[in-house]
Amino acid sequence: MGNLFGKKKATRVTEQDRAVLQLKQQRDKLKQYQKKITLQMEKERQLAKQLLNDGKKEKALLILKKKRYQDQLLDKTENQISNLERMVQDIEFAQIEMKVFEGLKVGNDCLKKMHEMLSLEEVERIMDETQDSIEYQRQIDEMLAGSLTQEDEDAVLAELEAITQGEADLELPEVPDEELPEVPEQEPGREKERVKKKPEREMLAL
Repeated sequence: MGNLFGKKKATRVTEQDRAVLQLKQQRDKLKQYQKKITLQMEKERQLAKQLLNDGKKEKALLILKKKRYQDQLLDKTENQISNLERMVQDIEFAQIEMKVFEGLKVGNDCLKKMHEMLSLEEVERIMDETQDSIEYQRQIDEMLAGSLTQEDEDAVLAELEAITQGEADLELPEVPDEELPEVPEQEPGREKERVKKKPEREMLAL
């Protein structure tokens, strides 16, 4: 049947990713060691306390010295863990900076191509033409506003009203006010008699 969902895109693992992974593994091992030392120190402290209760002061002192040495190892382990975590953070932040840099580079290249397509001279020409068109329209508006007097304005309005009235007159004809005369109705018998006499007159004429 084949793969219905297609092939999964392989993730590219960089050297930085491998370095971060190794650092995190070392950090986790140190944390496990730290936890182990802490538990052992607590057991030795309880043992030293028990030896003191039993009157075995020398043995208790020896265990406490061992505990002190382990405590120093615990401090060193904590410093190493901090250093590893700081290094991991620095590498991850450097990776983010690289991605930002790559994005800026792509954007800069895109802007350069756009600038090559539209030169500075072309932009200035378009802006000048636009400004000239705006200025020309403004001059026309000023001329129209200043050249017409009040009498001209009234004449324009009167012409507009006449055109509007003329269009209204052409839309519907006027309806006569006078009533139309009624058509007299003829009786059916007389109409038949008139039609019957008509052929007789035509025969006499022949």
